[in-house]
Amino acid sequence: MSTDLVLIDEPAEGVRRLTMNRPEKRNALNHELRGGVVDALVSGDRDPSVRVMIVRANGPSFSAGYDLGGGNEGQELPWHTAGGDGHWPRHVTQGWMGIWDLAKPVIAQVHGYCLAGGSELATGCDLVYVAEDAKIGYPAVRFGVPDMHFHPWTLGMRTAMEMMLTGDSISGIEAAEGGWANRAYPADELDERTLDWATRVAMIPPEVAQLNKRVVHRQMEVMGIRTGIRIGTELCALGTHTQAMADFIAASEGGKLTQALSQRDAGFGDYRTSHDGS
Repeated sequence: MSTDLVLIDEPAEGVRRLTMNRPEKRNALNHELRGGVVDALVSGDRDPSVRVMIVRANGPSFSAGYDLGGGNEGQELPWHTAGGDGHWPRHVTQGWMGIWDLAKPVIAQVHGYCLAGGSELATGCDLVYVAEDAKIGYPAVRFGVPDMHFHPWTLGMRTAMEMMLTGDSISGIEAAEGGWANRAYPADELDERTLDWATRVAMIPPEVAQLNKRVVHRQMEVMGIRTGIRIGTELCALGTHTQAMADFIAASEGGKLTQALSQRDAGFGDYRTSHDGS
């Protein structure tokens, strides 16, 4: 069922669509929104009338990333993950990689900014259709280490290295050309085009689609993607102990997160310094 944060509709036979609905925060992923998305996907996976699911978002952006501005106050983590150093990256990658393990194919429909945790969510989906002018990036590499290291797997070593060493974003067109997304469309066509692909997927018998989804994922896992991402969570944990991370946290305390993010990006002339997005 729909909630305030996750709206659900069924725009075509066999297609269930989830719309993240926190537009005033650019769909920043607080605990409640993350849990709502995963719970809705699990519910659709159990529903025999559903053959494919779409994850999209209201407002100007797919997601600005994880909520760093106090949006988790009073909220519990949406699922259990073993504690200790590195708990957070293990926790979030457990959720996004869990999308791989669902039987039904899941499509990410990406527009606007798709940053950090938002890019992790989209990466965990099976298919990605993106607006040509979307911006996919991981600006947090300017003070820390990402939670989920999908870049080398979906974009190749050179583009991955460039993004990891600069925090620069790529456009939807570049994301499709590089292999992170399936196809890029003009923003005003994205809804229709994504639904076209979903209805094509829905025509495949669900028991066959489930096996063929696993064919692709198992090949990637044999090549090491799940192990690589799991190892990456340990590198993320190491990154939390760097001086750069300590300096950023100190600069953002006392309600100064927006100022700290602007200082982070000032020399690059992007994100908050060129647009009011996170």
